[in-house]
Amino acid sequence: MPLNLALFLVFLVAILVICITPGPDMLYIVATSLSQGPFAGVVASVGMAIGMLVHTVAVTLGLGALLAASPVLFGVIRYAGAAYLIYMGIQAWRSSSEPARTPEAQERTGTRRVLWRATVTNLLNPKIVLFYLAFLPQFVDAGRGHPTLQLLILGLTFVVVGLLIDAVIGVTAGRLGRWLQRRASAQTILNRIAGTVFIALAVRLAAT
Repeated sequence: MPLNLALFLVFLVAILVICITPGPDMLYIVATSLSQGPFAGVVASVGMAIGMLVHTVAVTLGLGALLAASPVLFGVIRYAGAAYLIYMGIQAWRSSSEPARTPEAQERTGTRRVLWRATVTNLLNPKIVLFYLAFLPQFVDAGRGHPTLQLLILGLTFVVVGLLIDAVIGVTAGRLGRWLQRRASAQTILNRIAGTVFIALAVRLAAT
């Protein structure tokens, strides 16, 4: 096994704690699930996992270090991500004024859009790369060699665990949202909540 088993078990405990702790990705998935249903929550989770997979490959290949060393590039990606989240927030608020659709119709539409938006939102958060650069190397055993392979395995493990936890959260929030959507005016309120969350995440990304 290329990894130190003891270190890997500690790593698993650490990422479980990280993945169940509410953060920007989880808030995004919950907001999407509440407004669009369980299936959209799972799709958003997959989109986030795709973004995390790209970050994993970038860190493994050394591109993450390049991003960390370039404040200008980091800032460009960060503000682009904030702008994209604001755009989605505005879209969600606009959709709240449209005629309400049934929960089933809501879930059948926009699968590709949900996947694309979740992936782009994750990719445009350069702080994930910085987190990877600070976190993953702590669990690399230099004595076993192949640090690149070790980083890749650790990153892929993080992606899989995160996907499973996010999907469960997405389904749970989506079922709650679907129940609420059967109540009068609930869809409008849920869309506005989602839009507010997206804008708040944009402000957080740009300000920190």
